[in-house]
Amino acid sequence: MVVHLMRVIAGVAKGRKLTAPRGLDTRPMMSRAREALFSAIASEIEGARVLDLFAGSGSLGIEALSRGAASATFVEKARPALKSLRSNLETTGFDGEIIEGDAASIVRRMGASFDLVFVDPPFEMPPEDVGLLLADLVSTTASAATVVLHRRAGEPEVPVPPQLTALGDRRYGDSVLWRYQRDEI
Repeated sequence: MVVHLMRVIAGVAKGRKLTAPRGLDTRPMMSRAREALFSAIASEIEGARVLDLFAGSGSLGIEALSRGAASATFVEKARPALKSLRSNLETTGFDGEIIEGDAASIVRRMGASFDLVFVDPPFEMPPEDVGLLLADLVSTTASAATVVLHRRAGEPEVPVPPQLTALGDRRYGDSVLWRYQRDEI
């Protein structure tokens, strides 16, 4: 069963309802946090190739598409979340590539180069595993790409590879968003 939890905030799909599965397995980012995030990265969205890891309902990638991103690839393994993601893409009329499976395994096999990456792993994922994922992710990002990491506030720090430069972080309720930029090659 799905429940309407949010809407697209801005762009061509503004106001369209997005669904997410009930329960705690998929925890969509609060509207306030999404709005602040997209305001901070507004200049980086137009024409961007977006990767939405641990996509859940797809709200981050869909918001980017609504605001002018060229493409979005969604990676998710949970069946209920995949059902919501497919429904949300259909509702908004966007095309997006959906890759079903474990994000860490998929990132290691990806050959594409992305400009904007959203990493929203389960809060219980150990920081060391998130750090390894970020290290693997570096090879799939374009020079000067932006990486956004969503974690629970108060969690141990994630080890970040040296190719990613911290641009800042913001706390929203029980979560924190970190922004990084891939060093130019």
